[in-house]
Amino acid sequence: MKVTDIIERKINRLPVGYVFTYDDFTLPVDKVFAFTKALSRMVQEGKIRKLSPGRFYKPRFTDFGELKPDVYQVVKDLLEQNGKILGYLTGYSSYNQLGLSTQVSSIIQIGANEPKKGMTRGMYKIRFIKQPNTITKENIPLLRILDAIRHIKEIPDTTVCDSCKTLLTLIKNIKKEDRETAVRLARKYNPATRALSGAMFDLCFSSNLSEPLLKSLNPSSEYDFGITDDILPNKTKWNIR
Repeated sequence: MKVTDIIERKINRLPVGYVFTYDDFTLPVDKVFAFTKALSRMVQEGKIRKLSPGRFYKPRFTDFGELKPDVYQVVKDLLEQNGKILGYLTGYSSYNQLGLSTQVSSIIQIGANEPKKGMTRGMYKIRFIKQPNTITKENIPLLRILDAIRHIKEIPDTTVCDSCKTLLTLIKNIKKEDRETAVRLARKYNPATRALSGAMFDLCFSSNLSEPLLKSLNPSSEYDFGITDDILPNKTKWNIR
């Protein structure tokens, strides 16, 4: 069987939307040229799409047209390699998952301990956000909530008050065994985030749990979010306006 036939058969077995690279194929050096030619032909025939140099995917079609690959597929190599977590999806893509916004963005934001320079893949612009806490699979859901609190004024297609209400619901659903962890993670964020997350934890958990965040703040500093008293009745305690 020709190498091009073997390649095409393997690609046909891949799920639609799966982003693959040359590393997904084990080929002898003398077959690399034939491999690249086969990929180019399949792109021309519309069987696969080129996302960016060296990255391809099988298109997915619906009654509403062709769908782009899942955001995770676009950046999966930037999130984990060889079982090691490098980062996590946050920002715009997580706002959708958290129910904070319905707007779809072409900007993909990744939380990382060691941010890289921004890059572009196809229609997507990839940006990195510095995460001061060690990233683990277990704490990623908590970090996404804290990131949303940190950037609450930047969440598209909503208001700060509506975002606050949604975040309060999410925080109430944090498991009891994870609440101390949430407070500990929040302590490494900037003062405004510590104040707002502390006020939310104060309402949803207890004053004892949120006390470390209150003590970490400068009592003379104020934080302007424009959140109303009916949504955050304890905002004066946390110097929130």
